[in-house]
Amino acid sequence: MIHFDGKPIVIKVHAVKRARERDIAFPDQVYSAIQTGKVVRFGKNMIKFVKRSKKGSIVCIGEDLGHSIIIKTIERGN
Repeated sequence: MIHFDGKPIVIKVHAVKRARERDIAFPDQVYSAIQTGKVVRFGKNMIKFVKRSKKGSIVCIGEDLGHSIIIKTIERGN
């Protein structure tokens, strides 16, 4: 299980489906983005993990619930 800021990270089925749809290698690239990517907080309790690479960036968008972080979708950036 991955942790960020002492909170467990849960990846929803919708996020996995979107990663597969967008040709993002689910466990490898997504875990790398969460562990080593840049963290951007926006809105009241939303969070983004952005990992940039030569092939483009991977963005994992989630919600910080206080006791855990839920990754809701995964997409490609610029």
